[in-house]
Amino acid sequence: MTRLELFIARMTSQRACIDYAVGLTAGMAGPVYELGLGNGRTFDHIRAKVTDRDIFVFERAVASNPASTPSEDQLVLGDVVDTLPMMLARDGATVSFAHADLGGHNLEKNDAFARLISPLIEVMIAPGGVMVSSDKMYFDALEQIELPEGAMDGRAFIYRKLL
Repeated sequence: MTRLELFIARMTSQRACIDYAVGLTAGMAGPVYELGLGNGRTFDHIRAKVTDRDIFVFERAVASNPASTPSEDQLVLGDVVDTLPMMLARDGATVSFAHADLGGHNLEKNDAFARLISPLIEVMIAPGGVMVSSDKMYFDALEQIELPEGAMDGRAFIYRKLL
C-alpha cells in the first residue's frame, strides 16, 4: 500500500471504530476521554456523536484547528502520565469510552509508550467500557474485541472491559 492508502485506511478504521464504540457504550453514564488532540478531527467527530456524556481531551499543548478545539473545561493539559492518574483520583474508574491516537512514525517508540500508558488507562475504564486505539495496547482487564466492518486489522484496535 502507498502511504496515502495507509493514511486513508487509518482514518477509515478510526471512524468505524469510534462509531462502533459510541454504539457499544450508548446508555453508559461515564465520561469519554480523547487522549491526544492533534488537529482535533477525532475530537470533533466524537463530540458530534456523543451528546449525552462529558468529553475530556488530554493534550500537552493545544495546536488544533479552531473549529475543532475543545472548550477550556474539556481540556486536561499536561503529560498523560501525570494527568491520567490525576483524573482517576478525581473521578474514579468511570470512563465509558476512551480513544487514543498518540503514536508517531517510530513503531518501537509507539509500542513503548503504549506499554507505559496501558496500565494508566486500564484502571480508569468502567465495566463494559471501551477503549479504541491506533496502537496495540497491553491490558489485563480489557479484552480485545473484533473490529467493525470498515476497519482494517493493524490500523485500529478495540478493547472492552469485562463486566
